[in-house]
Amino acid sequence: MKNILIVAPTERENKNIRLAIERKGEQLRNRYTVAFSGIGKAAAAATLTRHLMQAEQPYDLVAVIGYAAGTLGFKQGEVVMPNRVQYHDADIPEGFIPEISDPRNLLGTDNITVFTGDSFVNARSVADIKARFGVEKAIFDMEIGAIAIACEMCGNTPLVAVKVISDVPEDGHTELSYDEFANTWTDFTPILDKVEKSF
Repeated sequence: MKNILIVAPTERENKNIRLAIERKGEQLRNRYTVAFSGIGKAAAAATLTRHLMQAEQPYDLVAVIGYAAGTLGFKQGEVVMPNRVQYHDADIPEGFIPEISDPRNLLGTDNITVFTGDSFVNARSVADIKARFGVEKAIFDMEIGAIAIACEMCGNTPLVAVKVISDVPEDGHTELSYDEFANTWTDFTPILDKVEKSF
């Protein structure tokens, strides 16, 4: 049995994952603590650091869960476990501040990068990110890059991200599409199952 800290950035994600854990109950093979972090890099890193430093026993794994935007090639409702994370909004010359600009590895099994930035992405910004980093397929969030740095600084705690695609901006989706999806895709059992089967 692993001691796993789940980070849920939004109130909906926090509620949904807690309900999934409650429904599974004694069927779970791991022990879970859920941290509601708030949205964005600063809030997520601060919340995670507090939980790691105040834990009565070390966490074996940090799992960031919730909704994420995706590029063309993804469909709403698809669950993704990326194996890399990188900031998309760090405008820094290559090699100048690698601890911020360089990608970091995650424990995911999908050969996909999750790009983190303190902004919602849209069709134009997704196209810019794809061109700048030379990728065709990726997902986007607002927390995982900062959480990865915090995990490194707090004892190199292993990190995984499990995200469900909520919107595909290149397909015409907007923040309203995200909101509509998040209001209806509320059963986080597939996300929890992915963590349980992988760890």
